[in-house]
Amino acid sequence: MKPYYAVIFTSLLTDDTEGYKEMGMKMETLAKQQPGYLGFESAREDLGITISYWESLEDIKNWKEDLEHLQAQQLGRKQWYRWYKTRICKVVREYEFES
Repeated sequence: MKPYYAVIFTSLLTDDTEGYKEMGMKMETLAKQQPGYLGFESAREDLGITISYWESLEDIKNWKEDLEHLQAQQLGRKQWYRWYKTRICKVVREYEFES
């Protein structure tokens, strides 16, 4: 397995989430079109966690700087997020179980 990268985005929402789900679906569709995109996983209760997977740090940088993604980030800071943290990690090993 070739190493790849994970962007871990954890967040707490404000009470004003109008348009949040729609923007999330739009960003998911857009991310899938980006070079180096490998996939994502997401879960939300009180704390939201979204992990996207990328081939390289350059691919992550390009996604972060995508114009539509920048607009979504700005709206997120202004309206949807009370708090968030982004972590970028190199994945050097993986394994899974399926029953």
